[in-house]
Amino acid sequence: MTMVSTRPRAARRHPARSAGRRRLAAATLITSFGNGLYLTIAALFFTRTLGFGTARVGVVLTVAGLAGVLASVPAGRAADRYGIKRMSALLLCGEAVGMGALAFCTTFWAFAVVVCATTALDRAAASVRQALYAQAFDPETRVADRAYIRAVTNAAIGLGAAVAALALQADSRAVYQAAIVADAVSFLGVVALLPGIALRGAAVDESAERRAGSRAAGKIPVSRRYQVVAALNAVLMIQFALSEVALPLWLLDDTRAPRVLVSGLLIANTALVVLMQVRAARGVSGVASAARALRLGGMMLALACAVTACAKGLSPIAATAVLLTAGILLTIGEVLTQAGAWTLSYDLADDRAVGAHQGVFNAGVAAGAMVGPLVVTQTALRHGLAGWVVLGALFAGAGAAIGPVVRRAGSPAPGPGDAR
Repeated sequence: MTMVSTRPRAARRHPARSAGRRRLAAATLITSFGNGLYLTIAALFFTRTLGFGTARVGVVLTVAGLAGVLASVPAGRAADRYGIKRMSALLLCGEAVGMGALAFCTTFWAFAVVVCATTALDRAAASVRQALYAQAFDPETRVADRAYIRAVTNAAIGLGAAVAALALQADSRAVYQAAIVADAVSFLGVVALLPGIALRGAAVDESAERRAGSRAAGKIPVSRRYQVVAALNAVLMIQFALSEVALPLWLLDDTRAPRVLVSGLLIANTALVVLMQVRAARGVSGVASAARALRLGGMMLALACAVTACAKGLSPIAATAVLLTAGILLTIGEVLTQAGAWTLSYDLADDRAVGAHQGVFNAGVAAGAMVGPLVVTQTALRHGLAGWVVLGALFAGAGAAIGPVVRRAGSPAPGPGDAR
């Protein structure tokens, strides 16, 4: 049975959860649009408008990333204990306050404190949001549903970035502040949508969830297997630094490809993820197929590294063709690893402590995002071809190692995809 054929019946059996999926998509659209606004103008606002300097801003963002890693697991535990929707609302309100304050920081230390606090709240909210997805979506369709949410995310971020281009054109402190405040308000829009999202099992009744969670959730450990899978997935998450840092800088500094291709690659990646992510997720159902997707995704990322390295020394036209090919391979690796990671994060988790498990997994995601820029600069960008080979081997090795880890510890009952 495929994911496509189960979706309509699941929707008829669970109309409340079908409505919840629509609300989650609407919430994603709102916050991702705000994030697109913020991410597009943030660096310029902090360095050029506020004058804090690139090096100092970089240090703050690194420390903030560490704060995000540390906040992920406690947030997941708190969601198990006090209720997923309650914790989500609390963290989103905190983000709204922090982001609003960020727009009006005038001193460096105020900026540093607010950025660290807001990043910690953001990563904590992400952990709780993953637990929300796990409980809001039907188990047989939740990976496909999660893929749909990611497609909405990419489309909305692109739309927000397009609107932010107007702010960049105006290049006004007041306009930048307005964009950041709009991002802050978007979090409150999500809070307003939370009550209409139905959760599975005890989570449907938040008070029951809180009573049950306070007694049991803290006693349920996250297995060693789950921790290892989360760590290997953290290595694969370095891929985003590859696309956001290594590929653009390699293009600009080491190839003869036109500079405009940097934007072209970003636009192509966003569009391809929107088109491909749901289709990729339909082929991943169960632990075994997830491990295969991660292995293949790691290989695609490794191949993207090798192809990117080949662009050096080529003519502008040839370099453009090679880098576009690398971008396509990178996107294929991205959608496969995301689908595989979602499946393992859900299927290997104990539903009695879904927040704790998603907190661990999200901590790995945050750690990968934090160390990614350092890893890609110290491998590919510093050592050229040899560095690209090392980076590719890192991706291929992490993807290939997940299957044996899952099999060695034994797997839960196979999903539909494992039976084929």
